[in-house]
Amino acid sequence: MSAPQIRLMLADVDGTLVTNDKVLTSRAIDAVRKLGEAGVMFAITSGRPPRGMSMLIEPLHLTTPIAAFNGGIYTRDDMTVISEQDVPAEVVAPAISLLESSGLDVWIYRGADWYVRDPNGPHVAKEKSTVRFDPVVVASYDDLTDRVVKIVGVSDDLEAVAAAADAAADKFGDHVSAARSQPYYLDVTHPEANKGSVAKYLSQTFQIPPEQIATIGDQPNDVLMFAHSGLSIAMGNASPDVQHSARRVTASNQDEGFAKAVERYILGTAGAA
Repeated sequence: MSAPQIRLMLADVDGTLVTNDKVLTSRAIDAVRKLGEAGVMFAITSGRPPRGMSMLIEPLHLTTPIAAFNGGIYTRDDMTVISEQDVPAEVVAPAISLLESSGLDVWIYRGADWYVRDPNGPHVAKEKSTVRFDPVVVASYDDLTDRVVKIVGVSDDLEAVAAAADAAADKFGDHVSAARSQPYYLDVTHPEANKGSVAKYLSQTFQIPPEQIATIGDQPNDVLMFAHSGLSIAMGNASPDVQHSARRVTASNQDEGFAKAVERYILGTAGAA
């Protein structure tokens, strides 16, 4: 008995759809075009803010909802908001304290704005280059507890980031989702703002059963969407744990891994998982 045909593909962005230099290659663009020609819908999700994903809309001809902040905000292709899920206001200050006590710098995303206290802090310049807009520099986060969509803990001490993720899960339980979007980033969001919920949202919105959805990613937070798809694909640059959580493994994002996955596992097998 053949496996169900894939009708929708959901892709992570950084480390998956784009290269380490944040380049969307012509082969990746062509792969998405071929998906559309084969009748397969394409959607993206990322820890990035909506504005940080807007540059992908035109080259990929995206028409599906944009799932920014790991599903904290869904927008249309014109950047109008479909829905927003905020971190509970009473959790914001305790979450910031926990990240700081773990030795992490803290950023806040609130509405369309990105707030930092140290414009020269770790990875701020890299984030500016990625999302293509500047942060708002503030002295304190005390007045920024409402409408917070994402709190980010940042550090190059990767063990500290992993430990903070465990600590946040232990302390806040189901009140937040805490997952690493990069080894040096810990994203704290609304409990339903995670990539598993994104896959479920798209399944319900387009009435596509999970077994007809393909997902592809490279980080631990992508594993959540793997569980809600019939075909899960890990990037070659993913950790062994992430690769073991997927049904297939492709090449790295530096070696056209996204395009190769589309060509081999979806188009090359008539969509068979």
